[in-house]
Amino acid sequence: MFTQLIGPVTALLDKFIPDADEKAKLAHEIATLAERNAHENAIAQIETNREEAKHRSVFVAGWRPFIGWVCGVALAYHFVVQPMIIFIIVAMGKKVGVLPAFDMYTLVTILGGLLGLGGLRTYEKTKGLTK
Repeated sequence: MFTQLIGPVTALLDKFIPDADEKAKLAHEIATLAERNAHENAIAQIETNREEAKHRSVFVAGWRPFIGWVCGVALAYHFVVQPMIIFIIVAMGKKVGVLPAFDMYTLVTILGGLLGLGGLRTYEKTKGLTK
């Protein structure tokens, strides 16, 4: 939202502020406002994630591991178990029916997000920031 307002607001500076230095200073502050806001939101989300991870309830702290296990099981089924089932059925000389398939695009999108967060968790662990 802020980035869409930067252009019109800085254009208004020409009409109301005659000093070029003051205009440049204000334009710079306006341009960095969106960046600061995004950074503050990211820091707030990190703090929320940290507090969730500390929580004693599995329903608060355990939802990320649950999603990770679901994605892991789905990937294992799709890339390991299902091909082995098909191989065994064909090796036995039987006809293979249609086995269930997953929407891999959505699954990989979710898993990619989790792995990105997992990378931050690994960084925290290596720096000794967590237990």
